[in-house]
Amino acid sequence: MTVLLFLLGIGLLVLGADLLVRGAARLATAVGISPLVVGLTVVAAGTGSPELAVSLRAALAGNADLAYGNVVGSNVANVLLILGISAAVAPLAVSPALLRRDLPWMAGASVLTLLLALDGRIGRVDGAVLLSLGVAYTLISVRAGRREARPVPVDPTGQAARRPSWPRDAASVAAGLALLVLGARWLVDAAVAFARALGVSDLVVGLTVVAVGTSLPEVATSVLASVRGEREIAVGNVVGSNVFNLLVVLALTALVAPAGIEVAAGALRVDTPVMIGAALVCFPVFLTRHLVARPEGFLLVGLYGLYTGHLVLAAQASPYHGRFAAFTVFVVLPAVTALLGLALLRARRQRAPGAGNPPRVADA
Repeated sequence: MTVLLFLLGIGLLVLGADLLVRGAARLATAVGISPLVVGLTVVAAGTGSPELAVSLRAALAGNADLAYGNVVGSNVANVLLILGISAAVAPLAVSPALLRRDLPWMAGASVLTLLLALDGRIGRVDGAVLLSLGVAYTLISVRAGRREARPVPVDPTGQAARRPSWPRDAASVAAGLALLVLGARWLVDAAVAFARALGVSDLVVGLTVVAVGTSLPEVATSVLASVRGEREIAVGNVVGSNVFNLLVVLALTALVAPAGIEVAAGALRVDTPVMIGAALVCFPVFLTRHLVARPEGFLLVGLYGLYTGHLVLAAQASPYHGRFAAFTVFVVLPAVTALLGLALLRARRQRAPGAGNPPRVADA
């Protein structure tokens, strides 16, 4: 029965993502806003609802490690795994507005979470602060979406094209979200059952199995959006989901949980800094020609593989964990930093006057 739920969950995720991407793309045209803002708000909140449900349920049940690990692990997976896979499928264009407005919000929320958790707990006051910032971010995004409104489509004869039916498109988005939530729930329940049978701790389950499981709506949505050419939705979904996870999911969980959310020392020492690092690595990646190219996508996936390897070795108390961590910190990370720095420097030189036009997404 567990295997059946696992397979059904995957099927519902794929179907729900298809409905969501199609409906969201048409909805952006129907209401006259950019797909980027739809990805940052409607799609991000919808695909982030599994994290909210899992974290609230875990906090109320007394599994604080699972609740915090779910949010942190989901944010790491969103950037390194989901964005990486989506870029590996097709290069992703990055909007200047996202670089200027939304990416700093994601990085700032990640740093603020670490600061609030330094005392070992995300309390109700901390939750109220995060939630107020979440409301402010949503209002700013909506206002920006109105300023960046798309013009009315024009058909080949020069006449204004007929606008799509927004009730139908909204119904498609709602149906897609419902299937995503149900599919993610079935898949996560099955995956947690598998992990618990192996004797894995709540924190590790939250950081890996549950985090990836609740991020599967983002995986399905971003990959399908990338395949269908709605690449602003793909990137906006990842950035918006991370902001939503911290400023809404973590905030509401801290407000609802009777004693707030306890944060384990290991999560403060390793996992939260990894989340901040994943947010910061987006700056050089996004600034390089204003797109996430395929090589950068594979690089992000490789970094997620290293992070997962650390979690597995640490959970098993492997004697090789220390060597693995030292190799990652002193060899891999400096090499990645140097590569991204060189790529960013090269991109700036190419954008300099007289250097020629930057390559198109199709050429990447």
